[in-house]
Amino acid sequence: MSVLRNLKGEVGLLLVSIIWGSGFIASAIGLGYLTTYETLAGRFFVATLLLGVMTFKKMRRIPIRTLKNGVLLGVFLYASFLLQTLGLELTTPSKNAFLTAVNVAVVPFIGVLFHGHTLNKKDVVRATIAMIGVGLISFQWSGAVNFGDVLSLLCAFTFALHIFYTGTYAKEDDAIALTFVQMGTSFILSFASVLYRGDHILGHDPRGYLAVLYLGIFSTTICFLMMTISQKHTKPSRAAVIMSTESLFAMVFSILILKEVVTFRMILGALVIFTAIILPEKKEQQDALEETAS
Repeated sequence: MSVLRNLKGEVGLLLVSIIWGSGFIASAIGLGYLTTYETLAGRFFVATLLLGVMTFKKMRRIPIRTLKNGVLLGVFLYASFLLQTLGLELTTPSKNAFLTAVNVAVVPFIGVLFHGHTLNKKDVVRATIAMIGVGLISFQWSGAVNFGDVLSLLCAFTFALHIFYTGTYAKEDDAIALTFVQMGTSFILSFASVLYRGDHILGHDPRGYLAVLYLGIFSTTICFLMMTISQKHTKPSRAAVIMSTESLFAMVFSILILKEVVTFRMILGALVIFTAIILPEKKEQQDALEETAS
């Protein structure tokens, strides 16, 4: 049963990556009608509203621990989105995508740096292979390193923190309540950014709202709830590698919907990412089960 739960967790994370990959198309559509900050506020509002309905009866009984953990995850999550957005404004999309994906390599070191965990060499090897695959799909280096690249790297660090601590908190907190608190925190921070910038969420083209609705329901509510549930049974480092397939599925949807041209480099990158996922991991599975049991 433990092995089955571990498998379900990994399949759940793969589904998250597929939906996030499709979310790139919805984001591209939404950003044609709304600013980035309005889009973020909109998607987090939808997620908070939906999860609020799901947790309505539990709201008065949400433990203080869950509130603290959810707020911290919400700060990490919004910081990741904000840094990625600001980085994208100052660097190229391919560099931004690749540098953000560095979180795959950072996650194994979070436990080592902050909690004294032992570094698993296979985690590092698997993460490195996954990064190479992401690089083959998205990376086209041009120009010198700039401030946008630095912000993109900071995004990788904050998102690595989010993945690591989601895995930690998911084992002790109710998944729906934890996700609700972090979405609510992210909405408050994103809405404050909208007010600070003087943007307006209302009065835009309905097509922008349809994109935000998709992002809010699927890419945010469903994905982060599924991510929290799945990480109850999956190591953070393993989760990061699986979720690196987001770039692969973004490529697939771009080819199918936006008619992007397929290149040999894209195909090779996809094969490299899947190689990282299917590497032998019996010992890692046992470690994950022991962590779950503890």
